[in-house]
Amino acid sequence: MLFIVFDDTGFGQFGCYGSPIETPNLDALAAGGLLYSNMHTTALCSPSRSCIMTGRNHHANGMAAITELATGYPGYNGQIPFENGFLSEMLLQRGYNTYMVGKWHLMPSEQESAAGPYDRWPLGRGFERFYGFLGGDSSQWYPDLVYDNHQVEPPATPEEGYHLTEDLVERAMSFIADAKQVAPDKPFFLNLCPGATHAPHHVPEEWADRYRGRFDDGWEAYRERTFARQKELGVVPADAQLSPHDPDVPAWESLTPDARRLAARMMEVYAGFLSHADHHLGRLVEFLKETGEFDNTLIMVVSDNGASAEGGVTGTTNELQFFNNAPESLEESLARIEEIGGPATFNHYPWGWTWAGNTPFRRWKRETYRGGVSDPFLVHWPAGIQARGEVRSQFAHIIDMVPTVLDVLGVEPPATIRGVTQSPLHGVSFAHTFDDAGAATRHRTQYYEMLGHRAIDHDGWRAVCPWPGPSFEEAERPFGTPITMADLDDLDAHHWELYHVDEDIAETRNLAQEHRSKLIEMIALWYVEAGRYNVMPIDGSVLQRIMTERPQITEARTSYTFRPGTQTLPAAVAPRVLNRPHSVTADVEIPPGGAQGVLLCQGTNAGGWSLYVKDGHLHYAHNYVQRTLHHVVSSESVPEGRHTLRFEFEPTGAPDIAQGKGAPGRAQLYIDGRLVGESDMPVTTPIAFNPGGMACGANPGSAVTPDYQAPFRFTGALHSVTVDLSGDLIVDAESEMRMHMARQ
Repeated sequence: MLFIVFDDTGFGQFGCYGSPIETPNLDALAAGGLLYSNMHTTALCSPSRSCIMTGRNHHANGMAAITELATGYPGYNGQIPFENGFLSEMLLQRGYNTYMVGKWHLMPSEQESAAGPYDRWPLGRGFERFYGFLGGDSSQWYPDLVYDNHQVEPPATPEEGYHLTEDLVERAMSFIADAKQVAPDKPFFLNLCPGATHAPHHVPEEWADRYRGRFDDGWEAYRERTFARQKELGVVPADAQLSPHDPDVPAWESLTPDARRLAARMMEVYAGFLSHADHHLGRLVEFLKETGEFDNTLIMVVSDNGASAEGGVTGTTNELQFFNNAPESLEESLARIEEIGGPATFNHYPWGWTWAGNTPFRRWKRETYRGGVSDPFLVHWPAGIQARGEVRSQFAHIIDMVPTVLDVLGVEPPATIRGVTQSPLHGVSFAHTFDDAGAATRHRTQYYEMLGHRAIDHDGWRAVCPWPGPSFEEAERPFGTPITMADLDDLDAHHWELYHVDEDIAETRNLAQEHRSKLIEMIALWYVEAGRYNVMPIDGSVLQRIMTERPQITEARTSYTFRPGTQTLPAAVAPRVLNRPHSVTADVEIPPGGAQGVLLCQGTNAGGWSLYVKDGHLHYAHNYVQRTLHHVVSSESVPEGRHTLRFEFEPTGAPDIAQGKGAPGRAQLYIDGRLVGESDMPVTTPIAFNPGGMACGANPGSAVTPDYQAPFRFTGALHSVTVDLSGDLIVDAESEMRMHMARQ
């Protein structure tokens, strides 16, 4: 059994779905199996992945959104209940080896540290082996890797040819081979979840260069070509209509030549990333053939949601700018055009390519129009399916994957797992469609809710209530504008839309006025389903949920002590230093001849901060989402012997989140309580570092600042580092007088 779960890959991005992007190995699976044209997801990654694993709806899993946006409501708390067993747990009871490789993102963020608890880690949910990353995304060059239950460093560097996708496939093959050489007849379940094609779109340059010039005619042309090819392949009906131009996407011809050149390169990199992932999946397929496992391995390939719009309208060389509302200018992006896709960037393409990637549908990830929830889905199983290269158009949802697997195995869902009574599955099997193209769907009704955006499918009809509107332009609310409950009430009362998707697959004709009674019926049905699956109360907030401090596994405190040689702290459990007074104090011992290295740091080259010793001096660097690097250095050398080295930040103003600016402040460096360096920081990071791990004694991964090469381990004796958030700062009379005089 093999599940391959792509990330942020739209309906129109696999070659077998009409895309000009080359995916020969996926195309071969479609040619040797089945391509489903009516599969649905939740519109976001963690919720979809919870459905894939449990066969239950995402709110019933507590996964209304990604784990980083969890709230206290039952459908939103990010904690998948143990009565909703995972497929891995079910198959483990049936004698399977179970392997999880790649992206997890199915546990509360505050439980990702070495303190656990570990019961919601992959090894706690029925997987015997795990190799991958726990959060939502990761650099493909410098990933945040976990092996089973502990952090590890990548086995090589980008300079040595390392890339995460290749590493994941290698590990997957080794897991299978390890067991097969001992028990060759023992079945396995592999859940392979590559980082592709989520941002950052990282790929070796030669793969991106294969697409040089291929997207110069723009996103409208991509859509037209892909749509025509989809009709030829039978992926969409011959009489289907393409959804209209999205109001939030500028016309390609309206862009300046420089903007078109930048956007085209971003798409070349994305296409190379997808083709590169396909290539390595092909290596896994060849491995299964060589070991004699291929024909009797049921393979299901799916994406967790539609193409992503997290690059903003212009795209970005650093996705962290998007999440901090601090976009770079076109000129800044162009200056880095040849770096896009490489280790120095954290790039994402613009909305136009998102929209094109979901051809023929409207909109994208995070929204419940079909561009967000209708995704590619392939099934390949030569030993169990006679049909080859056929399209299946029956309605299905990813909650149907678990019931289908159990159906073909001829087993009932377990009544208990490890003593916990199990809840009923919500999905239904579609195995009856494998060899019967004309079979009726058994999944007649499916609700959707994502960050306030709602929809429901029922017997070929579809109702949608968009939040905050059909587009940001039409809603007259720029992306990120706060939305109130009064707005939600108005949308609910007046702005539901109705589509007959059996005849209008791309939601081009709103029939809400012509079929008012049908619309009312559909809205009522949505509320019935919402009540059944813990959807209420609806929470459409995003920024507020990002900025809310997460509950922790320990009591609240203001002092945190770290030691070298320990694991990196994920951002969710690291002390939150942004926009508040704080200090970082290191107890060090400098040997004769001096020492250098990182004392404490957080983040990566995409953004973060670092306190370190170099060339005999104490340094602090703050990387503001690669737009500004603020650097303070001590005026004196750090002497030999045991000393206290300290950094302090004192805000001098309030953050301006709307402008992507964190609190300005004064940065000060101290040696043994004596001020040795200070500087004003006019802007800091406002919302988050992502990736945002905090490390003591070294800078693993990519370097926060170009002032040193990672990992830059501290070469002296580092006894401890303490982060204090109490606001108790050193009062230096001389410094205070200088600052007072300067203000006069």
